[in-house]
Amino acid sequence: MWLFTKHGFFSAVCARQGDGGYSQPVDPQRIMVRARVRDHLEALKSEFADLLTNCEIVESRNTDYAYRIFVEKSIWSQVMLGLTDEMDYDNFKSEVARHQGNDGARYKESLHEVWSVMNRLQK
Repeated sequence: MWLFTKHGFFSAVCARQGDGGYSQPVDPQRIMVRARVRDHLEALKSEFADLLTNCEIVESRNTDYAYRIFVEKSIWSQVMLGLTDEMDYDNFKSEVARHQGNDGARYKESLHEVWSVMNRLQK
């Protein structure tokens, strides 16, 4: 699942058991939340510190997403609910610009590109 939030972009998938290697089976009760920008995971952890405080950001330069945290699915469900509860805007890209300011300029521009690509599905 891809999540575009005002805190950043995340890819959330079931984590693999054990050391997480591809030969390991999927653990449907554990989520690996991946990000391409460390600040995005740091912002998520900060916003949901009560839920994610024990989640260490793991850096993996040899993977397609350089940063990740591991969290129990029940906790991740609470984060998702919190992301929904905090929504109070009617334009997502404008909210990202407001929330992240100049530091989030690359993210905001990437969102415009994603919007454009996905817009082609409608036509």
